[in-house]
Amino acid sequence: MSIKNVTVIGAGTMGNGIAHVFAQSGYSVTLVDVGREALDKAVTTITGNLARQVKKGTITEEIQTATLARIKTETQLAASVRSADFVIEAATERFELKKELFQTLDANAPAGVILASNTSSISITELAATTKRAAQVIGMHFFNPVPMMKLVEIVRGLVTTDEVFATIKDLSEKLGKTPVEVNDSPGFVSNRILMPMINEAIYTLSEGVAKAEDIDTVMKLGMAHPMGPLQLADFIGLDVCLAIMNVLHEGLGDTKYRAAPLLKKMVAAGRLGKKNGEGFYRY
Repeated sequence: MSIKNVTVIGAGTMGNGIAHVFAQSGYSVTLVDVGREALDKAVTTITGNLARQVKKGTITEEIQTATLARIKTETQLAASVRSADFVIEAATERFELKKELFQTLDANAPAGVILASNTSSISITELAATTKRAAQVIGMHFFNPVPMMKLVEIVRGLVTTDEVFATIKDLSEKLGKTPVEVNDSPGFVSNRILMPMINEAIYTLSEGVAKAEDIDTVMKLGMAHPMGPLQLADFIGLDVCLAIMNVLHEGLGDTKYRAAPLLKKMVAAGRLGKKNGEGFYRY
């Protein structure tokens, strides 16, 4: 199937970034969210990010205008996918929510249309099993900020077909991304390695080994990381970090994936990181 019309579910940080790259690559995009306010905010963000690209000279004003013209917004989920050639979900990292979304998508998207999820940790096999097209469900995990980050983890569910994988690999390359094939396992590759490192940094902080700034400095200057693990956790969202650690702990059953008590406390206290102004740092 030729992919021209793309529906992106979720207008948050990841969703608006995914909509941005698809539209900039020439696809017609329908961006869907339950609230008009979230959609308006997403379009404002995309507009600002495109303006920065123009200022840097990476795109022209003509490309900026054409990209925005390819994006429309929608609050009705079922209606948004009836003419879609491809659907990608980028909603909040909760299985029950994604399950409900995938069942609605399955009931309304045309037969043959691939349903992808941007999930960073939830089982693609389990999501696929909630639909009647399990072989056409796949993970397409982008990284933040989507317009800049080149990696896409393509996650195969247990019954995802080779044809579907090949289609998504080709699609990723057309977006200018580098796809990596990953089998369905808790946390995939990226978060199975990254999140325990962040979690250990939180343990190191809570045990008084060093201050947050010093822990991050060690990892930036000693390990050549562009951002320290505690600052990175703030940018990801501490609630998201906790959710992923819980998925790893439950899915793999090893105590080394137990979320740090300080992480749990900070989330309970509403200190979620950059998105609400306070985490390990103030913003």
